[in-house]
Amino acid sequence: MTSDVGQVPGASPVRQSQKEATRQRVLDAARELFDTHGYQGTTIREIAKAAGVAVGSVFTTFASKGEILSEVMQQRLAWLYAEIDRVAPHLRGATVDRLRTMFAVHFEFEARQGRLFLAHIAAAYDWTLPPGAVPYGRNAHFQQLIKNVLEAGVARGDVRPDADVQEIVELLMAAYAWTWRLMVAEADVKTLIGVMDRHIGLIADGFAPRS
Repeated sequence: MTSDVGQVPGASPVRQSQKEATRQRVLDAARELFDTHGYQGTTIREIAKAAGVAVGSVFTTFASKGEILSEVMQQRLAWLYAEIDRVAPHLRGATVDRLRTMFAVHFEFEARQGRLFLAHIAAAYDWTLPPGAVPYGRNAHFQQLIKNVLEAGVARGDVRPDADVQEIVELLMAAYAWTWRLMVAEADVKTLIGVMDRHIGLIADGFAPRS
């Protein structure tokens, strides 16, 4: 079954195919530019030039640079989240260990294009983003993955039943984003994971059952 997402009503199959090809060229070009120049350092004009399309063609497909980055990251993260969804039910150990494993997987994956992920974080502070953009912090799937681990911990008894799960999710996401600042100083992924492990331990001290 073919998807109707992104199709223009009344557009011929050939025209729709051209539109989708242009869209993907823009995304491919933007992915490389965001990874090399960062979010603020990349312009729509540069994306259009690298994609071999007119600036107007970019704006007929995307409302803003932030929306382009959101789509780039959604495509990139789709595989990662599918894999985590597959393995999450098989994670073992205490909640703190499961969280450390899940964030370590994220670090290992994102470190392959670390500057691209830093661009994703930077876009979260762009107040001009349109409603359709999904920067870091608005990713519902990522939040739900963390929430699932915590709620399973409540059921097992190693997370306090009165703990504010959503607040813990936000603390963990904030710690994750903050740890990525070390990438600017060229820290390796092992260092990032070690720092995040310590953050998770401190946060876990707050949600552990009181003796």
